[in-house]
Amino acid sequence: MKLHRLRPPVTASKARHETFDVIFGHDTKAGRNFDLVLIVAILASVLVVMLESVASIRSEYGGILRAAEWVFTVAFTVEYVLRLWSVGRPFLYARSGLGLIDLVSILPTYLSVLLPGGQVLAVVRILRVLRVFRILRLAHYSGEASVLMNALRASRYKITVFVFAVMTIVAVVGSLMFLVEGPEGGFTSIPRGVYWAVVTLTTVGYGDIAPQSALGQALATVVMVMGYGIIAVPTGIVTAEIAFASRPSVGRRACEACSREGHDRDAEFCKWCGAGLGRSGPNDEE
Repeated sequence: MKLHRLRPPVTASKARHETFDVIFGHDTKAGRNFDLVLIVAILASVLVVMLESVASIRSEYGGILRAAEWVFTVAFTVEYVLRLWSVGRPFLYARSGLGLIDLVSILPTYLSVLLPGGQVLAVVRILRVLRVFRILRLAHYSGEASVLMNALRASRYKITVFVFAVMTIVAVVGSLMFLVEGPEGGFTSIPRGVYWAVVTLTTVGYGDIAPQSALGQALATVVMVMGYGIIAVPTGIVTAEIAFASRPSVGRRACEACSREGHDRDAEFCKWCGAGLGRSGPNDEE
């Protein structure tokens, strides 16, 4: 989100402008110092939540840790209110990604009043450290992040097909194992068989349930071998899309003659078979 869209109007008070420059600005010393202090406070608050989950530490320092968590939460609440007050379009900021993270990071502690233990969700506060990319002027990493996001977005349909194929395999294999092994072998239902198939196909292998018969073990062997090949599929899909996204001069047009992709965006003929490519389609511009 561009800062100029959030900047308060010229008619706003001087205090709002100065607060905006400190909280949202990163070109001034005050703005950088504020963000660095904020990151330290975020990391400290997450550490407090983690330490409180350790029984031995909680029994001795629980009161201090809870008090520190409330201090951090109140400070972050004041900061969030100041952000909304200093921007020119508070609702736009509140609906933005960083705005929602800011809000979610302060809710768990208040939630713990009604739901004991809810404060552990405050670890989502660490997501606010994403601001470090802005503070330390690491904007070039944002470009690499967008390449990754574009690759994931472009591969979503292939990944969806892959997931449905895996779901089909585990449903069929789970049903077969229920039929082959039955309740005597620990496969008390088809869902139990599907659970075993998922654990085996992903090569996790908890060992809490295993086939006993020769036929069941043979089927398990097939699933295990299949699992090694299946695990590589999503990696290959995303890697190919990253390669495309990393080469902006290469489009996604497929040749109608040989169906191969990877042509230059201004190419008129296929580099593999020489057939005409025609005009660029919408997918070629992604």
